[in-house]
Amino acid sequence: MGQKQCDLCAGTEFEQIGTRDRHNQPLESVICKSCGLVAHGQIPSDEELARYYATEYRQSYHGEMTPSDRRVMRAWNNGERIFSQLQPHIEPDMEVFEVGAGIGCTVKVFELNGHASRGIEPGEGFQNYSQQQLLTNVVRGDLFEQPRDKSHELILLVHVIEHFNSPRKALEYIRGMLSDNGLFYVECPNIAAPFARRSKMFHYAHIHNFTPSSLKMLAESCGFQLVQQFGTQEDPNLQMLFSCSDSTELTIDPDNYRETMQVINAATPLKYHLRPYYFTSRVKKVSSYLKEHLSAKQFVADVIQECQQFAAEQEDEAPESLRSAA
Repeated sequence: MGQKQCDLCAGTEFEQIGTRDRHNQPLESVICKSCGLVAHGQIPSDEELARYYATEYRQSYHGEMTPSDRRVMRAWNNGERIFSQLQPHIEPDMEVFEVGAGIGCTVKVFELNGHASRGIEPGEGFQNYSQQQLLTNVVRGDLFEQPRDKSHELILLVHVIEHFNSPRKALEYIRGMLSDNGLFYVECPNIAAPFARRSKMFHYAHIHNFTPSSLKMLAESCGFQLVQQFGTQEDPNLQMLFSCSDSTELTIDPDNYRETMQVINAATPLKYHLRPYYFTSRVKKVSSYLKEHLSAKQFVADVIQECQQFAAEQEDEAPESLRSAA
């Protein structure tokens, strides 16, 4: 086994910042001393990840192999938020492709708003739910099986980039799928925001952990340029929209390593709970969970009905020759 290299900058000097995951299982986490990218000390192979995501991930990370009503409601609301954020930046007829579409809510929200929208999802339970309940065009599939024909107009990568054993390989591949005027939206946990105590930061499924700077550095070195970062500094998730660029130059942010270490070292239980916005954020989260418990079942029933009605209308509008063939 060769010397470990940083996926962002190919650096070889690392500092250990964790030895356990959030479930107190052994997991080494390290930070690159050159660019500040946080990653597993030992990166899983493609074969290990394929097995894990196909059969174990949803159960170990979400506690369910098929989505609960609460999870569907949450994913649908997130899909509407993403559509609302991106709408000012996209054409009304722009085609959308989501990698790791999960339940398929975001794919369906874009479809209901007039976009040809499809996606791929490796997890059997979530992909089956997406097709059978939401009637989406989400199929079982892997990113690296997709044609790099520069035909895509907008690619979404929502809470997926942290799961790749090589985010660089994934972004370079996505760049080859996009047209030269295509757009790329990525969302992932923000390790620069104190969203968790240090003992709860790391998880086997999150192979890489990004700050705004490290995600921007990586994307720019893979042929993208930042259009807009959404959300606030305190937001636990990064939300960035990129356009395609001819440049693949890597420019290292010399402050990212130091600033990331400051955040990680400050994530003690006491400091975490004494954050100025800790109480309000907890109240907001508990309130949203309560709302989900009370209304999720009816919310999902209404969503499924809307999806069925939309499918029926699309069928009615299809030419007679197509309906006969179906």
